[in-house]
Amino acid sequence: MGSTPVTEITERARDVFRLVVESYLNSGTPVGSRTVSKLPGINLSPASIRNVMQDLEELGLLSHPHTSAGRIPTESGLRLFVDGMMQAAEPSAEERAAIEGRIGQGGPIEEALVAATAALSGLSACAGIVLVPKREPVLKQFGFVPLSATQALAVMVGGDGSVENRVVDLPPGVTAAALNEVGNYVSARLAGLTLGEAQARLEKEIKAGEAALDRAAQELVARGLAIWSRDGSRPVLIVRGQANLIDQEAAADLERVRQLLDELEGKEEIARLLERAHAGQGMKIFIGSENKLFALSGSSVIAAPYRGGDGKVVGVVGVIGPTRLNYARVVPMVDFTAQALSRLMT
Repeated sequence: MGSTPVTEITERARDVFRLVVESYLNSGTPVGSRTVSKLPGINLSPASIRNVMQDLEELGLLSHPHTSAGRIPTESGLRLFVDGMMQAAEPSAEERAAIEGRIGQGGPIEEALVAATAALSGLSACAGIVLVPKREPVLKQFGFVPLSATQALAVMVGGDGSVENRVVDLPPGVTAAALNEVGNYVSARLAGLTLGEAQARLEKEIKAGEAALDRAAQELVARGLAIWSRDGSRPVLIVRGQANLIDQEAAADLERVRQLLDELEGKEEIARLLERAHAGQGMKIFIGSENKLFALSGSSVIAAPYRGGDGKVVGVVGVIGPTRLNYARVVPMVDFTAQALSRLMT
């Protein structure tokens, strides 16, 4: 979404605009000229401030809600503030300790990621989110249940005891006996391997002529493994602290809150949104309707990628909250959490 470049605004207008935005983000209520005139760092009369605010409104940076005498920043105004005027405040020693303490409690990585979202949620008063790379399952057993002449149900039992089913199309001429043979082959030869390792071994044995399967059976095994390998790469989204999104100001707009909570249920959509931060390799800030997912509720997302031991991005951590959240405080907090998770992964 485009916005007015900060260089095109006079110094006086920048000062007034910054004070209006900061006051609004602190209070969540429209800001009037008299309020701005009493703030430190401004030496203008309320009348002069009103004129400047009117100019800023005409530029699309402020809006005049209802019949209120005060103004609030538009999404374009918030974007201008975040990109060119915000003075970020580093997390305090207490905040850093709280984040690192929750993450470093020991246990599986997944527990640390859940702890990271909870810590972020508590400190930011937003909903904490983390996009977790789904670990590739390890094969324990693999089999087929015939459904028709052209389809079968592929059943995979993972090393962790998980059971997953997929419907697969059968190559022509595959019999129930052949399906049983394929299942026995996979369970005997490929058990204990990840899907990627199983695919690699199957390809190697086929090339070496060591696979005791005919061409149709080989194709069927490869097809079944490919389905799980593709699905297994889908990330998992963890959301914590949704209750933080219902505060006193939000209670006055229950429809917006309901819409936001509905949007949070669509975890697959949020995961796709966060993958933009994953792909971009850096901090991403989505304000309101800049992303279609949260256009109706008017919410913002701040997300930063975290990395594994090889330096590659493996997931994304961040927060979801109202557009009036404290960007100057929350942005560095999300960045610090991403760095802490990266250190944990090394």
